Amino acid sequence: MYAITLPSFGGPEVLTWAEVGDPSCGPGEVVIDVAASAVNRADIMQRQGHYPPPPGASEIPGLECSGVISGVGEGVTGWSVGDEVCALLAGGGYAERVNVPTVQVFPRPGRLDLVAAAGLPEVTCTVWSNLVMRAGLAAGDTLLVHGGSSGIGTMAIQIAGLVGATVFVTVGSQTKRDFCLELGAGAAINYREESFVEQITTLTDGRGVDVILDNMGAAYLGGNVSALAPDGRLVIIGMQGGRKGELDMGALLAKRGSVHGTGLRGRPVEGSSGKGAVVAAVREHVWPAVESGQIRPIIDRMLPMTQAAEAHRVVESSTHIGKVLLAVPR
Repeated sequence: MYAITLPSFGGPEVLTWAEVGDPSCGPGEVVIDVAASAVNRADIMQRQGHYPPPPGASEIPGLECSGVISGVGEGVTGWSVGDEVCALLAGGGYAERVNVPTVQVFPRPGRLDLVAAAGLPEVTCTVWSNLVMRAGLAAGDTLLVHGGSSGIGTMAIQIAGLVGATVFVTVGSQTKRDFCLELGAGAAINYREESFVEQITTLTDGRGVDVILDNMGAAYLGGNVSALAPDGRLVIIGMQGGRKGELDMGALLAKRGSVHGTGLRGRPVEGSSGKGAVVAAVREHVWPAVESGQIRPIIDRMLPMTQAAEAHRVVESSTHIGKVLLAVPR
């Protein structure tokens, strides 16, 4: 088969469409003929040499895919050759075929075509596991999401609405602000022009927000603690603003706040917080809303997988809204 490989680390130009060995189908796994994958920030970090795959995972980038099951491993029940699916991966999505444990597989939602379904697994699992399973976001809570127009951000807006929370977001342009408001955000703060701490203080009458979903890390650490409400929960899922920052313990203790640093890719398959448990929760609580059309993946554009370098440039420029998909050439 062919896949995007990394002969070396560096800029987008190192991404190379090349022939590689076919994946094997182990017990409890299926092989998927990939229709599409999607670009995530983790793929960019891996390309740059900053985010190696977990032990045993494929060296091929790609943390999600959609496609058709073409092989079924020993002991697999509930899935058959020919089923149209999408899946959460630890790697391997930028390829013509990929193997994955069945507990990480979703049925293709009936309202979505097969390519569009590739934009669902990573964002739904990341948002639900961090906001609901980790931070306990519930009806009546207030939520701040940094990067509201990203794939994660656009899904967080929708899932916050699903659970009955009020969501505020940060954005970098008027176009992104308008999109997030139309999608359901209660307010969108342009971080280039406004202090998100000051705006959150005003929006919440000085109380702060119950939960913050942060992709920036060090650069926003102090501001995030300031923006938390009493008993607030800060969930950090990215380091776009740096790896090391100072935490004002006095401010955190005064608010009885908590800081959670989490990731999805490196989790085990099994266990109460493993990928299988996350996928099961998303299938139970989010998938019905996707099936009904209440929740949808926001797709900025679709490019052929052979143009993965251009897709990475788009995501790195932060000019997109939602997901950038990579379709396998047929």
